[in-house]
Amino acid sequence: MLHLTVIGNINNFVTIIPKRVTLRGFAPDPIVRTVKIIPEEKYPFKMVGDRTVNKKYISYELKEVKRSEKTEYVLTVANLKKEKGRYFETIKLKTDSKIRPEISIRVYGYILDRPSAKKK
Repeated sequence: MLHLTVIGNINNFVTIIPKRVTLRGFAPDPIVRTVKIIPEEKYPFKMVGDRTVNKKYISYELKEVKRSEKTEYVLTVANLKKEKGRYFETIKLKTDSKIRPEISIRVYGYILDRPSAKKK
């Protein structure tokens, strides 16, 4: 048996808040969430495109925002599913970085039926 210890510093490439998107709510109400994507100062990058395998249940928009000297990105994700059910999507955002040419954002959808009012 061999025991190995690895010691080192871990540098974040990007800060993503929140790391995954949960779209939970009642159909057909609008369900929208935003994600902040903040490049770390040590590893600056620009977004250069996107690719989603399946856009059946979501729509999204990516905007570049300037905060003082820094550039951030705001991803707005909206639910398109009109009936009860669950789904999983992945938004893949392309960057101009050789270190990490793609950033993936997972989207989980939980669409519920609105409870019906009980008659008396």
